[in-house]
Amino acid sequence: MAGSSKSGARNSWLEVLKVSLKLGLTSFGGPAAHLGYFHGEYIRKRKWMDERSYADLVALCQFLPGPASSQVGIGIGTVRAGLVGGIAAWIGFTMPSVIALALFAMLLQSFDLASEGWIHGLKIVAVAIVAHAIAGMGQKLTPDRSRITIAVAAAVVTLLVPNAAGQTIVLLLAAACGWIWFRRQAEADVPVLDVPVSRRTAVVCLVLFFGLLVALPLLRGWISSHWLAVFDSYYRSGSLVFGGGHVVLPLLEKETVAAGWVSKEAFLAGYGATQAVPGPLFTFASYLGAIDGGWIGAAVATFAIFLPAYLLVTGTLPFWNVMRTSPALQGVLAGVNAAVVGLLLAALYDPLWTSAIGSAADFALAAVLYTMLAYWRVPPWIVVVTGALGGIGLAVLQ
Repeated sequence: MAGSSKSGARNSWLEVLKVSLKLGLTSFGGPAAHLGYFHGEYIRKRKWMDERSYADLVALCQFLPGPASSQVGIGIGTVRAGLVGGIAAWIGFTMPSVIALALFAMLLQSFDLASEGWIHGLKIVAVAIVAHAIAGMGQKLTPDRSRITIAVAAAVVTLLVPNAAGQTIVLLLAAACGWIWFRRQAEADVPVLDVPVSRRTAVVCLVLFFGLLVALPLLRGWISSHWLAVFDSYYRSGSLVFGGGHVVLPLLEKETVAAGWVSKEAFLAGYGATQAVPGPLFTFASYLGAIDGGWIGAAVATFAIFLPAYLLVTGTLPFWNVMRTSPALQGVLAGVNAAVVGLLLAALYDPLWTSAIGSAADFALAAVLYTMLAYWRVPPWIVVVTGALGGIGLAVLQ
């Protein structure tokens, strides 16, 4: 019986790997679209989780910093096949875009394509996509005057204090405002999620998460190592980003471009290319790591930026049923989510707008791409190809 049980567990995580790999190869469209793909494949088709538990898991991952869609996938894999299942779900969903973006980075460097018109087109694609993300998230996360105020204040502070410390202060102040203003608006009916992870294991994951967050910057100050600095930068970025993939843009820009690891042109070109591949937007880090250090750099950056997501999901799932009943925590989440919109708004201006929109023709192309995304509902990969072709056309006309 014991052997049969082990075989069943092994088959279970292999099944998770197979299904998540399918999703990793086909899930275009960003975090919101990914959740729809997950619902269709994991919930409707395979019934690995009931509707209420899926909604609860999505709510948890919206609360946590990090890539929401990847965290939902890790959570489903964990519920299905334990800790190994969570790892398998992450590998399947993430690796296709990691490999594609690392290869793109190598191509960009090998052929010195940074000055080509299609690269400029990808920068304009990034403007349209972030603007679309702001519009969608703003409707949901800033529905009233108080939260709009938080968002605008967050954008102002981020633009005036353009560093990671400024963004951290913004999130802390937004959390405080959320606790003061919104804790009385908490939901009363909270669903229950059954998780096969012990509280002891969860505590170990949380201790490791916070321990690395504190220890890595200290070690970086004491030990002169490029790879330690890289691991610290990407781990911190993955630990402090609320709101999903688009919001990591300003943090990664400050950590990589300011440090001289990646040029601004290569940074924006990679962000545009990231929209053309399926899977999580956090694999933008894989591209940046490859620009800086080849395949080793891609591997270090990928592992570092996703590690917080795994530790947090595994560490909080067993406690979430109690946590979600707290009005204070629900209020904090409302404030932080509003600040996320402000961070995106600041990123839309700098570095995106200032680097990509330099003429009326650039603005016209951005408007066309935005219309394709927002109103025609064109698949993102078609928008990316259109932007690249548009950039070539603009270069020819100039």
